[in-house]
Amino acid sequence: MIDLFEKCRNFTIARELMDSGMYPYFKALETEQAPEVTIKGKKFIMFGSNNYLGLANDPRMKKAAIEAIRKFGTGVAGSRFLNGNTILHMELERKLAAFKGREAALVYATGYQMNLGVVAALVGKGDFAVVDKRDHASILDGCRLSQGEVRRFKHNNPADLDRVLKEIGPHHGKLVIVDGVFSMEGDICPLPEISKVAKKHGARLMVDDAHATGVLGRRGHGTCEHFGLDRRDVDLIVGTCSKSLASIGGFAAGDEDIIHYIQHISRSMIFSAALPPSCVASISKAIDIIEEEPQRIKRLWDNSGYLMKRFKEMGLNTGGTQTPIIPVLIGDNEKTFTLWRMLYDRGLFTNPVVSPAVPPRSSLLRVVVTATHTREQLDRALDIFEGCVRKVLKKRPAALVK
Repeated sequence: MIDLFEKCRNFTIARELMDSGMYPYFKALETEQAPEVTIKGKKFIMFGSNNYLGLANDPRMKKAAIEAIRKFGTGVAGSRFLNGNTILHMELERKLAAFKGREAALVYATGYQMNLGVVAALVGKGDFAVVDKRDHASILDGCRLSQGEVRRFKHNNPADLDRVLKEIGPHHGKLVIVDGVFSMEGDICPLPEISKVAKKHGARLMVDDAHATGVLGRRGHGTCEHFGLDRRDVDLIVGTCSKSLASIGGFAAGDEDIIHYIQHISRSMIFSAALPPSCVASISKAIDIIEEEPQRIKRLWDNSGYLMKRFKEMGLNTGGTQTPIIPVLIGDNEKTFTLWRMLYDRGLFTNPVVSPAVPPRSSLLRVVVTATHTREQLDRALDIFEGCVRKVLKKRPAALVK
């Protein structure tokens, strides 16, 4: 007789990492998401957060959330479809639509739920979801939940997308889905070329701006602004509110009739409780701040540029990143965890990333600075980094770069 729970008891890798002191996950922060955080009473420079613009601990964000709680309470006790819709949700959707240059928007409780719900609502029997091989897991899970078929094309490769769409042919609905910024490698989707190929084959195009919102474009409006594209080039823009928008939630923005359809079909929206008013109000305030303070975006890029320059001087391999997401490519899981642990012991918080989040033998440390890190904090972190790299890799990092 097969015991369903046997797989749980045979799952040992996490406990082995815990026993060895190399387990890097579920660290309990005792303070807010700031350039420096506290864990078990010890201060760390935070190089592992997606708080790109430093808004998660901004006093104006906190004030907006507190005021919303006072007026609307801590939760809405139901889905938006029934009793959980408020004027705050409606106003945020109008603001998001304008921010993304679209007719309408729809807010979800999380970015993950958004990708599940949008893809499954749009891709039905006989349709095809065509995805970049390195698209986020939530996109791939949305494809699995849909009743359509899934085809993958080579990462950031419009020519391979052309091949895949040609094989599918003209007699099927096709949704091409890409990340605007890829969350582990930090590279940007070649969206103009992807758009041209999708149009050539009559496919619709959806871009996930999770890591592009507040980061790409002069005003932080995302991948389309970065490339000078508009609604004729990209059919649907989606994203999360947990990065630059410094809260939680997801959104989809597009033509009014498309959003209206998704709103009434998407199961992960209909059957989930609505985003709490405090989160809605803080997201709305984040959009206001981004619009009013474009200098935050400049500071983010200045800080990441300074870090990249110093990393290259150390000889570190940062791959093909084009954004403030800086991967330090190592390739060996053991060395990746060892380097993470040494940095952690010295007060630097980074994210070790191994397969399946990245391809096998492509392990890396994911490093991200924010707009609110000071130069002194960056220099202190870089001194820690350089010393640890030399010790763990047993040679100067430049020797690893080919």
